[in-house]
Amino acid sequence: MATPADQRLLELLDKWLKSLELHARYSSLDNDSYWKIQPWIEHQRPSRWIIDLAIQKTAALRAQVEARVKSGDATYSDSMELMIFLANLVGSEHIERFIPAAAAENERALTALPADDTVRTAADTATGTREMPKFLAPKRQPPPLGTAQVARTERKAAAPPKAPARSAVKPPTRPLKPAAKPGAKIPSTVPSDSGATEAAREQVVADAARLVQWGRKWYELPELIARMAGRPSLPEVRRILKENKAAIDAKAGGA
Repeated sequence: MATPADQRLLELLDKWLKSLELHARYSSLDNDSYWKIQPWIEHQRPSRWIIDLAIQKTAALRAQVEARVKSGDATYSDSMELMIFLANLVGSEHIERFIPAAAAENERALTALPADDTVRTAADTATGTREMPKFLAPKRQPPPLGTAQVARTERKAAAPPKAPARSAVKPPTRPLKPAAKPGAKIPSTVPSDSGATEAAREQVVADAARLVQWGRKWYELPELIARMAGRPSLPEVRRILKENKAAIDAKAGGA
């Protein structure tokens, strides 16, 4: 039976395969059309052989995961998730040669774009600069004839408008709330149940126990677990760790 980690990993691999299929279709586009077809982030356009290699390796990894699920291996997908997490956190460096995620719902129709739409090149994206629009100076009107009537009209038009008089009426002030009596219990505005499911709680407890066994400090656990795929948000992870500290220590010590 597939575990939650197996399901998450298979969903991620399916998403990658769909993205790579779109990249294979985009490889026949010219450079201008490629940069318009999706809202890309900064990257180097991948060549076709790189895309084909990525499709081959992703399909092979998916076959391995399915084989492990059929054999009843419940730790393989957890190990793969931890490897992905550690590779992004520790081993990876800033690179631009990667294949960005492409989604069919984000695809743009090339014929629907305006004709004067400019294509952002890699240099434009890296620098983040754009050419400022050029402003044309307004044409100056010829000076009017120097008659007495024109001079009076110009002086009247040039007179600054009078500032409106300030209203003497003060805005109504909001009544102050009465101070709470000493010893009175203030109602909490935060609901007791933050919506975390029992499955999420068990997953966070299992992750915390495993990381403690690996020598991680307690204060490191919230951010490490919150960055894993499919885990709750950072505040929710902290709350679960705080409420289940005794269970985590017992599980880490008894494993």
